[in-house]
Amino acid sequence: MSRFYTYLNTAVKIVHQYAGDIPLSSWLKDFYRQRKQMGSKDRKQVSELVYSYYRLGNSLPAYPAEDRMLAGLFLCQQTPRELLHYLKREWDEAIGLPLAEKQTLLKQKHPEFRPATIFPYQQELSAGIDPELFNQSFLYQPDLFLRIRPGHEKAVLTKLQGTGISYQHLNPACIALPNTTKIDQLFEPDQEVVIQDYNSQQTGQFFFGAHPPPSPVVWDCCAASGGKSIMAFDANPSIRLTVSDIRPSILHNLRQRFERAGILNYGSLLTDLSIPHPHLPSAEADLIIADAPCSGSGTWARTPEQLYFFQPEKILAYQELQKKIVHAAAKKLKKGGRMVYITCSVFRKENEEVVAYMQEQLGLQVETALVLKGYDMRADSMFAAVLSEPWFKTD
Repeated sequence: MSRFYTYLNTAVKIVHQYAGDIPLSSWLKDFYRQRKQMGSKDRKQVSELVYSYYRLGNSLPAYPAEDRMLAGLFLCQQTPRELLHYLKREWDEAIGLPLAEKQTLLKQKHPEFRPATIFPYQQELSAGIDPELFNQSFLYQPDLFLRIRPGHEKAVLTKLQGTGISYQHLNPACIALPNTTKIDQLFEPDQEVVIQDYNSQQTGQFFFGAHPPPSPVVWDCCAASGGKSIMAFDANPSIRLTVSDIRPSILHNLRQRFERAGILNYGSLLTDLSIPHPHLPSAEADLIIADAPCSGSGTWARTPEQLYFFQPEKILAYQELQKKIVHAAAKKLKKGGRMVYITCSVFRKENEEVVAYMQEQLGLQVETALVLKGYDMRADSMFAAVLSEPWFKTD
């Protein structure tokens, strides 16, 4: 039994030391690397407690860390936990109950518990998001999603069927797997499959209209890891692609990733679209993918520490950055071309208000704007809008 107190004490030590300045997963790797005496089971138990602490978000803020951890473990898990059995047996015996009943039991023990305070920024949400369901989504880890690249469907499914791993085949190109699945042990990443959230995959439906040109000029202006570029290439291998980013390391990593993906002919541009007179591509684009830097609030169920440490004043800072980026990018949009604006945010200021800016200040026409809700299917929540440069503008 003493080892369970050791796990709890180690987890408390971690949350007192961790400042949220780097991803928690990276911080934990460094922490465990310095403590080689901890076995894999020890690390798993401690990590589960730490993540349970952060999954409670802003709920029970004044409670001791060990109480938050045990409460979070009770709410977040569905199968008995040995640690909980020894430290809170009555909770372990009730761990398989529906979430609403577990929340009632927790409230009886801790009357200050308010499920609605896990995510405290409900007044900032984009239209159509269910606050209660979004709150609940922080209490479980989202799934891992794969996009099967064209021509590899049969091989990928055959490999999966031979593993015994449970999976869901959501559509011809999309598979959902348990989050802990070791993809690189099963497939050739970026060749056979791309690790890409379900709703990130759904944004691809907005890239090309009913009658795109045969070889459209595509500019992925905030390329980051390049997943949207690979998706655009898979939809039309004849695209004339340019990728840009503010970080040289990103462009270096993209070169390696594109080689694995078979994308050999493309342009690469190091530029900062937030400054006056940034360096822009020479050609006007039929399609601009603006997967803008954002709060990432639609993905916080994967990284709950970001919810815990988030400072709400950053929402406006992100909005200002997004406006600068789309203002610069729109200068290279062809007449009749389309810009697909994407965020992984659930905040109205980063979503609908930026679209309104593009419409009112940049003169773009809004074709579609919607939230891609992921909280009801263990996926990320995102926002996507399609805007076009009209052939004729009226004063």
